[in-house]
Amino acid sequence: MPVTDLLPVAIIIGSTRTQRFGPTVARWFHGHAVEHGGLDLDLIDLAEIPLPADLDRPDDTVAAVSKRLARADAFVIVSPEYNRGYPAALKTAIDSYVDEWKAKPVAFVCYGGVSGGLRAAEQLRQVFGELHAIAIRDTVSFHSCWNKFDDAGQPLDSAGAGAAATALLNQLTWWARALHDAREARPYPL
Repeated sequence: MPVTDLLPVAIIIGSTRTQRFGPTVARWFHGHAVEHGGLDLDLIDLAEIPLPADLDRPDDTVAAVSKRLARADAFVIVSPEYNRGYPAALKTAIDSYVDEWKAKPVAFVCYGGVSGGLRAAEQLRQVFGELHAIAIRDTVSFHSCWNKFDDAGQPLDSAGAGAAATALLNQLTWWARALHDAREARPYPL
């Protein structure tokens, strides 16, 4: 992939709760990613995608999301921490696919209470590792997130949050291009 080409990145909102904070965090990150440049962004909101309970019998929804994930060269998971873990809907979405994640980088933007979602991100690292995805080291985390954004949905510490997001995007972009080139040169061994 030439460096001038736009890099396809899927940003996945992992919470489906009615009173969720995920869309606020995801919209901010999406805006920062647009400013970063060089990315073709696909925002996937799991609240808008009814995945089937029986994953052994996938339906058209699973197939449509599969195409979007397969097209992506990288992923950003926006996830809260619920009870020291990540949401069940996110687990269902991850487990609904296998090949779409392989040999691609995954970054985490997490939020929550005192831990800022970092415990959920650590669990997600293990899950994605099992799926042969590469977890990006740097994470964007919002502790006590409800007090960290203004009424317009922007972080109160815009410089710190922006620096963290830029570092994450720089690493994600590097890994995505390197892994894309590697997959093009030779198929990933199954």
